[in-house]
Amino acid sequence: MTGSSQIRAAQSLSPIPIPVGIGLKSQHYHYILDEKPKLGWFEVHPENYMCAGGPPHRYLSAIRETYELSLHSVGTSLGSVTRPDVRHLDALKALVERYEPFLVSDHISWSRGPVHYHTDLLPLPYSQEALDVLIRNVGIMQEHLGRQVLLENPSTYLEFARADMDEPEFLTELVKRAGCGLIMDVNNVFVCAANHGLDTDDYLARIPWEAVQEIHLAGHAVEERDGFELRIDDHGSHVSTDVWALYEKAIGHKDMVPTLIEWDSNIPEFPVLMAEAEKARAVLNV
Repeated sequence: MTGSSQIRAAQSLSPIPIPVGIGLKSQHYHYILDEKPKLGWFEVHPENYMCAGGPPHRYLSAIRETYELSLHSVGTSLGSVTRPDVRHLDALKALVERYEPFLVSDHISWSRGPVHYHTDLLPLPYSQEALDVLIRNVGIMQEHLGRQVLLENPSTYLEFARADMDEPEFLTELVKRAGCGLIMDVNNVFVCAANHGLDTDDYLARIPWEAVQEIHLAGHAVEERDGFELRIDDHGSHVSTDVWALYEKAIGHKDMVPTLIEWDSNIPEFPVLMAEAEKARAVLNV
């Protein structure tokens, strides 16, 4: 059995009574603990909890007593030519062992060079070289954690002048060679399609749905740039009508995928997020 096969065989996903979750924010800790909303899980950015203790862990431990957790990293920089930072992977592994999340994930992006970290999730060219680097680094991460991880499709605003393949081809080769899973961010699909003139139906038909283990839904902003309507993935508003329609098409390819509501800027009161989660549950018919 290969190393990646061992990782896949060792993974055990916990059942989720309600397949819809919400991104956890500190301003909602008290509401969640007091009201116990009817959700299956919360997703957290592990970088916010890479400390020994204190209030963040106290609240997260209390929430974990009732809900499943997913860890969605933003700092591993799996697309960097440099290998993943072992200290970061050690801190992530400690959180995995402490909270036993049902999913661990990151992004198809890079943010770290030989010297500096960048504050954005920067896109990769869809080249064979970039794919090889990403596969190497995903392998390092999975071996370090001893479990499979998921990678999220990006949102982009410009296209590289040269590419060896398109995104569905890139994703297919990634999961085939790395043994990882995927997060399908439906908002990102819509944003990229609108910005680059892509066909969303063709995209959904060609991605490897057998590897998709989570779906993300979020809001986006629209800006006018030199007469062009640019969509920006800012996670700062309600999921748009167009993205809800695309979500219905997505689950037609694979039903009952755990679905997350993301809202990371202009964060509203928790009942607003809960209303978005209820819309997702209605689409899933659960």
